[in-house]
Amino acid sequence: MRPAHLTILMLLMSNVFMTFAWYAHLRDLSSKPWFVAALASWGIALFEYLLQVPANRIGYQELSLGQLKILQEVLTLTVFVPFAVFYMKEPLKLDYLWAGLCLLGAVYFIFRGD
Repeated sequence: MRPAHLTILMLLMSNVFMTFAWYAHLRDLSSKPWFVAALASWGIALFEYLLQVPANRIGYQELSLGQLKILQEVLTLTVFVPFAVFYMKEPLKLDYLWAGLCLLGAVYFIFRGD
């Protein structure tokens, strides 16, 4: 598997953990003190970092730092929107589409040849 493809796969999985670490406590631990949510989030975030750090190291073999960052943002939104709609029961907003289109512009500019 090419480094870029492996990076995408690992960052996608990392983003699932990241999204749950950052936001699931708002639904699942809302009645608990903030430090309980923080400890639970840190536990989940460990798995995020176990995937994210090696993914970026692998990806840096083929991608620039800027490309890695924009890739991360695209994957974040790709994971976040279904999470927000299906897990957090947020309404699907047209703003997600507009944000996605802005990210497509960022992808174009960061990945185009110089």
